[in-house]
Amino acid sequence: MTKEKILLAGATGYLGRFITKELIDKDYETKIIVRNKDKVKLKAPNLEIIEAQVTNPDSLKNICANVDIVISTVGITRQKDGLTYMDVDYQANANLIDEAKKSGVKKFIYISVLNGEKLRHLQICEAKEKLVDYLKSSGLDYCIVRPNGFFSDMADFLKMAKGGKVYLFGDGKLKLNPIHGKDLAKEVVDAINQDKKEINIGGPDLLSQNEIAELALKAYGKKIKIVHFPDWIRKFALWCVRTFTSSKTYGPIEFFMTTMVMDMQAPQFGNERLEEFFNDEVKNK
Repeated sequence: MTKEKILLAGATGYLGRFITKELIDKDYETKIIVRNKDKVKLKAPNLEIIEAQVTNPDSLKNICANVDIVISTVGITRQKDGLTYMDVDYQANANLIDEAKKSGVKKFIYISVLNGEKLRHLQICEAKEKLVDYLKSSGLDYCIVRPNGFFSDMADFLKMAKGGKVYLFGDGKLKLNPIHGKDLAKEVVDAINQDKKEINIGGPDLLSQNEIAELALKAYGKKIKIVHFPDWIRKFALWCVRTFTSSKTYGPIEFFMTTMVMDMQAPQFGNERLEEFFNDEVKNK
């Protein structure tokens, strides 16, 4: 049976790099969209690299020709280059959906965020969920993948641990299970031939914030020192960043501080362990 032809947008990001490798390893005919070809070191007979700007619809004309499935990890954590969440997380992906429809693409797989529906009041999630709505109404077959935080998002715990103390809001008992990009990439590629419309997914280790803090401190060989702030301090800090900084600054802070007091458990998947990731990060510094 002939394998589907895949177009991947966001291929040079954290998750995109793992998905590219997984597609190549699984022998899919793969096209990736990048802003600069020179930044892609990967070479394979089943890989085609295309330069385009997803924020510019003119540069995407016919980009989905002869493509069966589009996968998009396009999104920004921090607003930069004058671009907003609406410009990238929403409009750039909407441009791709429009092109996919014109070319008769079979399916569009989009990477959003766990609990995004409940977080529409946050700028970053407002844009992502507006895109989810657009995709669902597009007439295309689709799959929305909703990962918990990535291992790379846990770097804030390591930064604090390096100084000898980790600061948390509340009692630190809320649980989450962040996932490694390598594990998530496998599930995203598996979704190509599944009928699931939405996939909530996290890593194999369901840990409390206190347990994550302990792993980070142990990675640096530090004594366990965790400081718990009352929630009113978080609320006041959130008010301050929203009031006195631009959305460019407060967007990622707002997301982090809001999810810190939410239950962020997702179905467990994968083999990569957060403890090993922390230990490797410290060793490689």
